[in-house]
Amino acid sequence: MTVPPNTLQPDFVRCADGVELSDEERQPCEVWTRVMGYHRPVASFNTGKKGEHQERRFFAEPC
Repeated sequence: MTVPPNTLQPDFVRCADGVELSDEERQPCEVWTRVMGYHRPVASFNTGKKGEHQERRFFAEPC
């Protein structure tokens, strides 16, 4: 989920099961993607590849 700049965010997040987590209780999520037939963490990408990854668009193929 991307948040537009200058948008105030709550200091807690409500999970699907009703549990509320404060910012101190949250932890970063490591995102991996498939590149050239193998998987790599996005955090290890260089600046250009990170930019390409952010520009990706997702689609659903009609049946």
